[in-house]
Amino acid sequence: MFQDRHEAGLRLAARLRRFRRARPVVLALPRGGVPVGFEVAAALEAPLDVLLVHKLGAPHQPELAIGALGEGETAAPYIDTALVRRLGAPAAYIAGEQTRQAAELARRRSVYCAGRAAVAIGGRTAIVVDDGIASGATMRVALEMARARHPKRLVLAVPVAGQDVIARLRPLADEVVCVEMPASLGAVGEWYADFGQVGDDEVVDTLARAAARPGANRG
Repeated sequence: MFQDRHEAGLRLAARLRRFRRARPVVLALPRGGVPVGFEVAAALEAPLDVLLVHKLGAPHQPELAIGALGEGETAAPYIDTALVRRLGAPAAYIAGEQTRQAAELARRRSVYCAGRAAVAIGGRTAIVVDDGIASGATMRVALEMARARHPKRLVLAVPVAGQDVIARLRPLADEVVCVEMPASLGAVGEWYADFGQVGDDEVVDTLARAAARPGANRG
């Protein structure tokens, strides 16, 4: 069990130190992935940026992901068709959920980045970080978004994820680094003593602190 996201980030960073000389960029999934990514970026003396992705919640079960949506027209949404069929989620609901989450992604871009351009990752090592992976829907879209920006190497890095999910995501990355990989995950929060919600203010503050750090803009 991890004490909190910061401790998880430190433990993850210890597994990633070999990338320090590879001019990496750390891309965190808001909101919970940002404090984890902060510790990784600090250890690697790397810039920290965000990949804006949001899950598509199931009808009457918003915490259950039936897919995921990424920011921008080039980010193809992912829909778990088998789960959609099992739940009987109507096409109109899915379309509406995509519209709602697209608006949320636009809001997050304006709040988190305030007009700041995304960090360039072309030809560099991109390390995509979250606080854990449950269904894998959001991480799938995040990896596809990162790959479309042509990094030299794409690394998936998380403190905890189930073995089955990692097996499904492994083909989308050049390398996977996972601290704890149980056969049965349960909920990501069960692996943290403190898994309090990360708010917008914390994300903004963490990104500002990362940008002010030596090495944050290393080219």
